[in-house]
Amino acid sequence: MTKCSLVLTYVLWPLSSHRCSLVFQGREAGAMTGAGAEDDIPLGERKTVTDFCYLLDKSKQLFNGLRDLPQYGHKQWQSYFGRTFDVYTKLWKFQQQHRQVLDNRYGLKRWQIGEVASKIGQLYYHYYLRTSETSYLNEAFSFYSAIRQRSYYYQVNKEDRPELVVKKLRYYARYIVVCLLLNKMDLVKVLVKELSEEIEDYTQRFNTEDQLEWNLVLQEVAAFVEADPVVVLNDENTVVFTSNRLQEGGVPQLEQGMVVGQLTLADALIIGNCNNQVKFSELTIDMFRILQALEREPVNLATTTSKPGTLALTPCLPSQEPSEKPAKRENPHKYLLYKPTFSQLYTFLSASFKELPANSVLLVYLSATGVFPTGRLDYEGPYDFGGVLTNTNRDVVNGETVQKRNQAQKEMHCLHPGDLFPFTRKPLFVIVDSSNSTAYKNFTNLFGQPLVCLLSPTVYPKSMQDQSQRGSLFTLFLYCPLLAFLSVCGLSSLRQGLWEKAEEFLHKVYRDIGQMITRSQAIDQAFLQFYGDEFLRLLLIRFVFCSATLRLHKLFRESRSFPESYPQLPKQDTVESSLLQKHVLELAAMLDVRSLFWDGTLDVNY
Repeated sequence: MTKCSLVLTYVLWPLSSHRCSLVFQGREAGAMTGAGAEDDIPLGERKTVTDFCYLLDKSKQLFNGLRDLPQYGHKQWQSYFGRTFDVYTKLWKFQQQHRQVLDNRYGLKRWQIGEVASKIGQLYYHYYLRTSETSYLNEAFSFYSAIRQRSYYYQVNKEDRPELVVKKLRYYARYIVVCLLLNKMDLVKVLVKELSEEIEDYTQRFNTEDQLEWNLVLQEVAAFVEADPVVVLNDENTVVFTSNRLQEGGVPQLEQGMVVGQLTLADALIIGNCNNQVKFSELTIDMFRILQALEREPVNLATTTSKPGTLALTPCLPSQEPSEKPAKRENPHKYLLYKPTFSQLYTFLSASFKELPANSVLLVYLSATGVFPTGRLDYEGPYDFGGVLTNTNRDVVNGETVQKRNQAQKEMHCLHPGDLFPFTRKPLFVIVDSSNSTAYKNFTNLFGQPLVCLLSPTVYPKSMQDQSQRGSLFTLFLYCPLLAFLSVCGLSSLRQGLWEKAEEFLHKVYRDIGQMITRSQAIDQAFLQFYGDEFLRLLLIRFVFCSATLRLHKLFRESRSFPESYPQLPKQDTVESSLLQKHVLELAAMLDVRSLFWDGTLDVNY
């Protein structure tokens, strides 16, 4: 584990420091010792302190046990999380109701209240990671925001205890992660500035060994915030941040009589293993983008409009009541795997496959360095085309792996197309963003279940390659097609009014693409099987738009620069449709970049 990984691990799982052994403090305890001090304390107040210490110790015990829970599976962890939420709810309410006694008899400090609030925020954040329900992100934000509003950690800087300052730094790092996921970029910039000042003060006051690690955290989050290639500006030249989660009315509705499948996207594995790509807290920019493409826009967002100290925080315990018919999940459940080993990836894949409900889809998103075959055999099977890299300590040169084995052997640290074959026994939707994505077009549908693979270009024009550190163009199209369109046209900024006009135009384009897919007589039925799910519908539509755009763009001349799919889409009905080409050129004209595209009637050689 690198030093930076260690810092970010502590961001998620802080060490417990405060002990409950020294309970009776304050003026009386300072003036007397031993039993005499306790005798002067009323029995009711003594019980209050004892009860508080019990709840505090119990909460820490349960919280520390969270790290031992299995990271996969939907049921094993829920009851434990429920007990932990319950204890923290009682602890939070207890310190609110008995604050004066705890201040006088226990010596309760504001940073200790902040620690409790921070732990509750972490609970909600981890509950979000395990359920993918964005409402829990809002709850985490409420507690983190209140910590800052109420200056719970303010006095920490006045104490000569570096471990307390580290608590404050970790709180900032966690708060920034939640704000990034809620697209509160303006607040992120403020928090980064405050964190920078805190780190500078920390390193000046204490002779610490972790200065470089904290500075690296700052650099990572700064690069993450600046990763979007295009900014939207309002009339005051202020940057406007837009959300790209699925919004109400953001996906074309199914037309009456349209025959599509009834499958629902239930689980998604999001894997990031690209070298040198912008990341923060084990979340690459590609993972971050596809994560949001698989979530609905959260409602009732917590705000910071309340005056400091007026926000009435009450932890809301997630329902643990068993139900014969579980409520429909708003978002698909997701596993975020940053640079997993093959065994880790396969373990999570198997767990998702095992627990996949009936009539549901498993999505696998691979953003990873390509692994290429070393030779060709007479028979080319599913392990002869290479695949994408899984985590290993082997050498990497220029983003591609160095081969150090017999040519007759297959790459061991690689997810080959054949590795996914067992999981095609259930509906499987695969997205591969890699320099060897085309390895996955050599699929065989052995079991007759719906199977679709969306595959990125394997070669980009040099001007696009230079931007790869800030995320893949293909994933950018799946995340926000307009942002990707502007990027591929070399635009770095756009006025808000024009952005909104272009977005409105794209909604019409999406509707037409949807009709192309559903009305095509030649399209493979697998696409229609997945089209009934809103998330997959939007991904398919964005894929077609991406493919049509790159085919018309003058810089993209090689066939390897175009996305592919398994099964293949009927080109004349979709990506080369004259109507879609007309739409792409109309959008280009609207943005004054028409000269970058070929005329739609041009015969392009692939």
